[in-house]
Amino acid sequence: AHENTALQSRPPPEELNYGAAAAHGSQDPVMSVSENGPAKRDYLIAAVLCYANLINFMDWYIVPGILLDLQKYFELNDGETGLLQTVFILCYMLAAPIFGYLGDRYNRKIILGAGISFWSGVTLGSSFISESYYWIFFLSRGLVGIGTASYSTVAPTIIADLFEEGKRTTMLSIFYIFIPVGSGLGYVLAASMTGVTGDWHWAFRITPCMGGLAVVLLILLVPHRTQRRTAAHRALSISGTIRVAAEKPGVKRTAKTTWCQDVASLAKNWSFVWSSLGLTAMAFVTGALGMWVPLFLYRAQVVQGTVPPCLQKSCNSSNSLIFGGITIGTGILGVISGAEAARRLRKINNKADPLICATSMFISSLCLYIALMVAQTNILSTFIFIAFGELFLSINWAVVTDILLYVVTPRRQSTAIALQILVSHLLGDSGSPSLIGIISSAIQAKKADSFLWSFWSMQYSFIICAFVGVFGGVFFLLTSFYIEEDRKEAER
Repeated sequence: AHENTALQSRPPPEELNYGAAAAHGSQDPVMSVSENGPAKRDYLIAAVLCYANLINFMDWYIVPGILLDLQKYFELNDGETGLLQTVFILCYMLAAPIFGYLGDRYNRKIILGAGISFWSGVTLGSSFISESYYWIFFLSRGLVGIGTASYSTVAPTIIADLFEEGKRTTMLSIFYIFIPVGSGLGYVLAASMTGVTGDWHWAFRITPCMGGLAVVLLILLVPHRTQRRTAAHRALSISGTIRVAAEKPGVKRTAKTTWCQDVASLAKNWSFVWSSLGLTAMAFVTGALGMWVPLFLYRAQVVQGTVPPCLQKSCNSSNSLIFGGITIGTGILGVISGAEAARRLRKINNKADPLICATSMFISSLCLYIALMVAQTNILSTFIFIAFGELFLSINWAVVTDILLYVVTPRRQSTAIALQILVSHLLGDSGSPSLIGIISSAIQAKKADSFLWSFWSMQYSFIICAFVGVFGGVFFLLTSFYIEEDRKEAER
């Protein structure tokens, strides 16, 4: 009887927009899809996930917010300093496929709770490390990366399950707003706590308390089973299989695929491949900017004579505060603008999403290049063009994820997100902070040690980011050639 109900409730193909497999009017034993839209509890769950995402990215960017202090404390050059973020990202990306596999098959609430507890505990522990144990600090950043991988891989799929296509885009946009907001607050928190206490260690003692609250909220509000959209998709899959079986007796129901089969299928999905490479270019640029911009601005100001060289125990962190504010403001505006542009342009162009991403990458690259060129003479113009560069980068965050969610079938989404994380960080922001630092150190080593060459070395290194951004725009243009066909395939 349940099978017949599922068959009769199958919506017509035109209702399956952007791969959102929602069973309109059908009743599922796990969780039914309400005709009146998502329940209040669903919004509470999404709010908890957004709060945890905020903490996640605050922890990412505490280190760049006090980079000058860390360099002095552990006596690191630019190349060694860049490794701090590289170790973090490498561990993060290597753990992501594991959690993607677990997220598609096991209880996601437990995975999220364990991940938040683990990275919060390690962050707190890193605040007690002395200068003679710098290698432990490097290790702690790697462990934090493993903890955050569990969250970033699984949380977006829960939101995708709770909301249908229209609401899903909106809720994902809100979720991804907390990437730049959390990143910016990481700079602000680090700089503020270091300024107030005179000790950078205190910067690592706030987010663990926030993480504890997130775990409590997770336990109280998030149910053990949040399978709405996936359950509906399964109902559709069952009805489709029954229909085929009725037409062709002897045809067996589709068996579950292995992880290797999922990966092979995703590798043939060109929209997923090219958009992931575009995201990789975004990650390369944002990773380099996020790590080095406050230090670059400090060196530019020293060259201009507007800021004295840092000789004290605690250095001036005003650039981190300003850059943090820019990151928050441009992030919120960018994500909202990107989501709204996508919503409007999809009505007139089915390729709107990748074209928005491509245009944004090209404009961002131009703005960042101009910012680098004017830094030595006009610091205000540098801040303005960096802000525009970050704004156009932020436009893409929610749009790229939405592309993945409608070109990949729901039962492979956690794996797809994990693979995208792996590729984008392996070729993107895992190496860019170190690459910029290594090039900068190499340039400085060939010339006499001076503040001017210290600035120039960072400036020349940063130019790489502008060219990588252009490649990112090309990858998104290539995505537009395949996106319509891949979306239809995911719907089928």
